[in-house]
Amino acid sequence: MNLSFNQQLKETCQEKNNYLCIGLDIDPEKFSKGKIRTLDAMETFGKEIIDGTINFCPAYKPNFAFYERFGSQGYAVLERLVDYIDGRAIVIADAKRGDIGNTSRQYARSILDTMGCDAITISPYMGRDAIEPFIENPEKGVFVLVVTSNIGAREIQEHGGKVDPLYKKIIQKADELNYADNIGLVVGATQTDIMEDIRKLSIEIPWLIPGVGSQGGDLEKALNISHDEGMAIINISRGILYSGDGSTTAVIQAARDYTNKIRG
Repeated sequence: MNLSFNQQLKETCQEKNNYLCIGLDIDPEKFSKGKIRTLDAMETFGKEIIDGTINFCPAYKPNFAFYERFGSQGYAVLERLVDYIDGRAIVIADAKRGDIGNTSRQYARSILDTMGCDAITISPYMGRDAIEPFIENPEKGVFVLVVTSNIGAREIQEHGGKVDPLYKKIIQKADELNYADNIGLVVGATQTDIMEDIRKLSIEIPWLIPGVGSQGGDLEKALNISHDEGMAIINISRGILYSGDGSTTAVIQAARDYTNKIRG
């Protein structure tokens, strides 16, 4: 019997004794001049990161925008990086798709089937139509945006006040649709004041937590709250990719440092 996506995620994290997710958001402009001048250099850097961390990192999350900005050639780099991981870790497509059912089904075929990503981030604004096409295969997963780590998030996500905020409706819908055990939630690490309430509403549903590191989220608090009757993976992007002098050695060391903190 094949495992559901959530079970695959849990087992991969347990096997590697780690809950780190490395965000492969490679921005050439953030490196010193000359380091990444071409798409070939960008791809090489991505593969070096994977080579140096795959033995202890259970998940990677490429943000599609950092590749799509370069058109078809950038998208091809993304495809090759996903292929390079080749089942050795979970690949979460940070694509934030969300559309009507027929369109969502095409996105699912493109990203989960053709490209071969294991999961995708989803914007739930259009309701169940934006989610259901991505969860038809229990072995593939979605992470639904619930509360995000950006500054303006609360303007919409907490609409309705403390009694009945919008994010609660999203959690309820995600829980309702999680019949195949392949739905997770995106819960930003900068939202520690409401994380406890969210965990009570989403017991055993895994979280993807962005916002630790450069965005100021507290790693220890995020781990303590999210792992109370559940599990979570901690995404680090800028805090790893642009650490130290930006060399591959510095990046891999930063990933090891975060791993040690996560393991405690």
